[in-house]
Amino acid sequence: MTVVQAISKITMPRLSRQARDNLTGYLFVLPWILSLLVFTAYPMIASIYFSMTRYNVLNPPQWIGLANFNEMFRVDPLYWTSVSNTAYYVFFAVPLGLAFGLVLALLLNQNVKGIGFFRTVFYLPGLVPAVASTLLWMLLLNPQLGLVNQLLGVLGIGKLGWLGSPTWSKPGLILMSLWGGTGGTMLIFLAGLKEIPQSLIEAAMMDGANAWQRFWVITIPMISTTIFFNLVMGIIGSFQVFASAYVAAGNGAGPLNTLLMYMLLLYRNAFRYFNMGYAAAMALVLFVVLVILTLVMVRFSRNWVHFEDANR
Repeated sequence: MTVVQAISKITMPRLSRQARDNLTGYLFVLPWILSLLVFTAYPMIASIYFSMTRYNVLNPPQWIGLANFNEMFRVDPLYWTSVSNTAYYVFFAVPLGLAFGLVLALLLNQNVKGIGFFRTVFYLPGLVPAVASTLLWMLLLNPQLGLVNQLLGVLGIGKLGWLGSPTWSKPGLILMSLWGGTGGTMLIFLAGLKEIPQSLIEAAMMDGANAWQRFWVITIPMISTTIFFNLVMGIIGSFQVFASAYVAAGNGAGPLNTLLMYMLLLYRNAFRYFNMGYAAAMALVLFVVLVILTLVMVRFSRNWVHFEDANR
């Protein structure tokens, strides 16, 4: 007899068997429910409250209503700079990440000898910590001695400023994300490709469809759910880019604030200026934007995502 069963029999002897089974289940999930309430629900509710206060951790919060949002949207110029930088990053990093991940998955979906080794090699960059990865790329993108500029010089292209240039700093950050983030995307795409019935490919080949036609007519529709998942997760992750921008900017904001991402500005307000109320307001706005974007993508996914259940 387990401890839970003993407690249920001692404290609730008149309960029916179904009620005792339900109580046992509730007792088993109680730790998860408590952790959800304490570590997720309470911080979210507290963040909504703090977003309408002036709070610096050292003193009690002072209620100021929507003043933080007014300052955010109408007063603080750095806020819109961070929004612009983040939107630029999302607009280019997400499609490029999806494209590179899909191409790698297609290449690694071949039945050739030693393919497991290549899959491991291409996935390994995703296991490198963001700080270490960024430091490595800062060396590679060094305007004078970096390997990337050396290769560009061999191709007859002039040296680029990369992270030290207002024009090339964000492309450099996107290049870092492709190296470090494509591995996970590739792995998910590879799992989706493995689920495509080989009979469909063989039938298309017998009908005379070439590789390009098989890709657009069979592969893309069959992995549309995988594409949608990677798209949603990529957008959510790109809006929250922080570590690479923080390290690449040298604890600053990059040349002319070009590396001042949304999460970096939120971090500076919260932990450098101790303006916790303003930071909570920024977090709340980001949460609302991500929820709206996700709902919009789910709504329009019905037009191009092919679920196994046709009734969905």
